[in-house]
Formats: sequence, C-alpha cells, structure tokens
Amino acid sequence: MQQRLIATAAAVLALAAPLSSCGFDYATDREYTVNSAADNRQALVDVLGAVVVSGQEGSGTFVASFSNNDDTEEQSFTGVGGDEGESITAAEFEPVAIPAGGFVNLAEPPVGIVLTGEFTAGDFVPLAIEFGNGETVTMKVPVMPDDSGYWEGLDVS
Repeated sequence: MQQRLIATAAAVLALAAPLSSCGFDYATDREYTVNSAADNRQALVDVLGAVVVSGQEGSGTFVASFSNNDDTEEQSFTGVGGDEGESITAAEFEPVAIPAGGFVNLAEPPVGIVLTGEFTAGDFVPLAIEFGNGETVTMKVPVMPDDSGYWEGLDVS
C-alpha cells in the first residue's frame, strides 16, 4: 500500500511541472520586435519601423513602413507633424498610396519627408501620423543619427 502511495505521489509531482505552465497570455504569444525604431499596430494601417533620421540638429527625414490591413481598399499616408504641442512640421509632400493589403516603405525608394523642429539625434519626438481615411496614429519616434549603420545616408534634409 505504501508503494502505491509513493508511486501516486511521484506521478502527481511529475505531471505538476508541465501542467502548471498552462494558462493564457504567454509572453511568446505577444508581438515582440527588437529594433531601434517605433511600431504602432492600433489602426487600419500599421506604422512600422518609424524613425526620424537626422544629420543636423533641428531637421531630419521621416522614415517608416506602412502595412495596409484592409484587403479591399487602398489607403494613403497624408501627413505627419508634432503631437502633444510639439512644433514639428513636415515639408509638403504628395500623399503616399498604400495598396489594398499592401506594404510601402518610405526609404525604398526614398520619399524624402523632411521634418523641422526642436530635436536632435537621441531624442524621442511625439508625432501624429495622418491617413486619408481620417485616422491619426500618435507615437513617440526616435531620432537616429545619419552617420552610421542602417540609417546612414537616409537624411535628405
């Protein structure tokens, strides 16, 4: 009888470890992108890899990728500027079409959206990104130097 009790206890302990990990909201189920840029997936159009590439204090080039989650209608990126009272402005540019279910990268080919304001490399600037469907995405975007790595040469200001 004692051997049966010991065997049952051993079986319970052996099963306790794998079964105790059952649950919801695993860290491995959440999106996790390791990069030096900012992402926002809360609107119809995802803003991915957003940065301001700056070669000099007070100006830089806005670079991001847009993923249209609408498989039936084209969307458009129409504007970007300072959020939270920041006086960051963009030079005029033509709206950028984002095909239905498609993806657009502002760096390839370079669109050259120049921002001006009070910022320098190393800052995070609050930006409002506007789309033709009326949605606005707000996010803090890092300002990256134009002199090394992936961002080298992307500042057209």
